[in-house]
Amino acid sequence: MQVNDFIFRQDITGARRLSNYLVAIASTIGGVGFLLAGLSSYFHTNLLKVTDVSGVQFVPQGIALTFYGVAGTLLASYLWLNIFLNVGSGYNEFNKKQGKVTIYRQGFLGKNREVKIVYDMDDIQAIRAEIKEGLNPKRTLYLRVKPKKDIPLTPVGEPIALSSLENQGAELARFLTVPLEGL
Repeated sequence: MQVNDFIFRQDITGARRLSNYLVAIASTIGGVGFLLAGLSSYFHTNLLKVTDVSGVQFVPQGIALTFYGVAGTLLASYLWLNIFLNVGSGYNEFNKKQGKVTIYRQGFLGKNREVKIVYDMDDIQAIRAEIKEGLNPKRTLYLRVKPKKDIPLTPVGEPIALSSLENQGAELARFLTVPLEGL
């Protein structure tokens, strides 16, 4: 998305995608369900109201259910934290007035909560497209800067359509007046 003749800015979607919400919801339901089923077998009380688990013995089925419930609940907690912090979101900004390129991403907790990389526009050599088809397709745009460092510009997640990748790469290369490699 181009702002004007001097600034080109692309917003990057992070963890707040529909697929992440669906996986987090499924992990929460599954993890809590298994945990309640395992605890029900230990306490001999039906904590899970949607089904009867009174026939489940704590050793060994209840222990396994409790273990899988704890693992599923921890996974769901991690996914919800990623969504809450919107890990991976950010922007790519190319500013001709200042002569700077800024790549910004939200990180996880701790020291690297925010990742901000700034380059001079004079250091940009090209825009490189990497396309790999097959079982695990990869379609990514890279910013090639001196000395031969490739900085990814596209978001992590589902691969974007080939036509969209070509259009984004061509538009960005035209704005920066650098070559487009890999297509």
